Amino acid sequence: MKIPALALLLVCASSAGAAASQAASPPAAAMPSLDPGLADLRAGQPAQALTAFQQILAADPNNAVATLYAATAALELYNGALAVQYAEKARQLDPQSWKVHTTLVAAYAASGMKQQRDQERAALAQLHATGAADARQANGFLLEMFQSGAAQVEAIQYFEPMGKFHTYYRFLVRDSVTHARREIDVQSNDFDQKSWAAAHPGLAAAGERQFQLTDATGALDYRMFTGMPDYDQIRAMVVGVLQSPATH
Repeated sequence: MKIPALALLLVCASSAGAAASQAASPPAAAMPSLDPGLADLRAGQPAQALTAFQQILAADPNNAVATLYAATAALELYNGALAVQYAEKARQLDPQSWKVHTTLVAAYAASGMKQQRDQERAALAQLHATGAADARQANGFLLEMFQSGAAQVEAIQYFEPMGKFHTYYRFLVRDSVTHARREIDVQSNDFDQKSWAAAHPGLAAAGERQFQLTDATGALDYRMFTGMPDYDQIRAMVVGVLQSPATH
C-alpha cells in the first residue's frame, strides 16, 4: 500500500534536521543508513520500513529522524498506538519541528485521542501563522489515515478553504482490492452560501454555512448539510458514503 501524503512529506525533511540528528549519533559506519527504510516507504512497504528504522533506533535511540520515520511507518500500518509512541518521542527530541506536529495529529487521530489530536491541530495552525518557512508555506496537513471496508482513506485539512469552491477537507480514497482512486471534497462555495445565508440569517450570523459533500471531479454530489465544518461529523458522513452501495 502506498500512502504518499505523509510519507513523501517526511522523506523531504530538511537536510539541516537530518544533519543535526546525525551529528548527535554514532559514526555513520557504525549504524544502518536511513536510505533502505525511506525506499521502503516510497515503495509502499511500511512493515519493512518500520523494521529498518527500528534497527537504527536500537543502535541510536535518540535519533530524531529515524524516530519520526518509524512513526510514519506505524501510521501506514494503521498502528495508532505505536505511531503515538514514536511521534511523542520525536516531539521530545525535536519539539519545534513542523513535521513532528503533523505526524502527531495523524497518530492521535489513529488512536482515537481526539483531545490531543485537536491540541495538535491548534499547534499546527499557530505554526502555520508564525512558524518556520515550511509551516508557513503549507496549505494544509494530513489529519487522519483510516480504513473503511476495502477503502484506505487519507483525510486532509486545509488551513484556509482552497480554490473557487472553498474546499475545507479532502478525503483521498484508494480501494485496496481494485486499486481504484477517488477524492471526496467538503466544499462551501460563496454563491450557494450567499443564497443560503439570506434564507437563514440567524444561522449565518452565528458562523454556520451550507456545505456539499461532493466528488472532487464535480460529477456527483453525495449530500448537502449545514452547520460548522466539524471534522468528526464530516468523517462519519464520508464513511456513510463509502459504505453505501449506491456510491460505488
